Amino acid sequence: MEIDGVFSGGGLKGLALVGACKVFEQNGYTFKRTVGTSAGAIVAAMLAAGYTSIEMEEIMREQDFPALLDTRRTFIRLPFMKWIQLYWKMGLYQGVALENWFSDILANKGVYTFADLPEGSLKIIVSDLTNGKLIVLPDDLGEYGLQPDFFPVARALRMSTSIPFFFEPVTLHSLAGDAVTVDGGVLSNFPLWMFNDSENEETRPVVGMKLSHTPETKKKTTIRNGLGLYEALFSTMKDAHDEKHISKSLEKDVMFIPTEGISAVQFDLSDLQKEQLVVSGEQAASEFLTHWRRSKMPYLHKTLKII
Repeated sequence: MEIDGVFSGGGLKGLALVGACKVFEQNGYTFKRTVGTSAGAIVAAMLAAGYTSIEMEEIMREQDFPALLDTRRTFIRLPFMKWIQLYWKMGLYQGVALENWFSDILANKGVYTFADLPEGSLKIIVSDLTNGKLIVLPDDLGEYGLQPDFFPVARALRMSTSIPFFFEPVTLHSLAGDAVTVDGGVLSNFPLWMFNDSENEETRPVVGMKLSHTPETKKKTTIRNGLGLYEALFSTMKDAHDEKHISKSLEKDVMFIPTEGISAVQFDLSDLQKEQLVVSGEQAASEFLTHWRRSKMPYLHKTLKII
């Protein structure tokens, strides 16, 4: 059965999304269209490129994530230099290694630009800070005078995963002017609104996978210092808008995956932590499907009649 998937951001916690996808595949579901932010964009792109969840899990488990943290080299090797670099480059890490990793993964499936993907199969959320707006790739590339057929999917992923001050932002160069872009989660970490239309309801069901507790069980944030304030600020900025605008009609289609104890920028995950994230996704998906399938019975009956 074909479904559309919406995947939230969450950094390295995105491994849980892979576990959830595995359960859906085992139950006979395939993703026709996908949309994602940050880590969710990576999963969405890999699905659109033709990866199975088993292949995705193998890649994620074997990847040395700390190797993707590429600092800029300086002639003066002193600790304070990284903070000077942060001021001028606006990020602790370049993100070049990260984009190269994306390129290699996609190239293995013959995907380089959006032209190599089925039309409409992938949407990636990015935040344009220069113009103060959210952009959807590849749909909005025309506004910048760029052609989707020539735009690298790996570059779009790099833009969507540029966690502010952690990775350097990506400057989108175009005839319309340069635009500084960062993590899509700044403006929409869970873009369920992409498929919130009557046309989609008539074509196939939507499933949203969100890396968080349910709103009812969400814990309050304790803020004791500047770092805690930044984390709370970014978390609120990421989630509050999307939670407010999830329509009542789609609430039943949202699966929440708890990932407590893991930070979005915890690149030094142990094998055990990777396993725990995958299992958390599997468990959440299994529980979700027990009631979600029953709610979709009218759709299944309609589909069978059409066939």
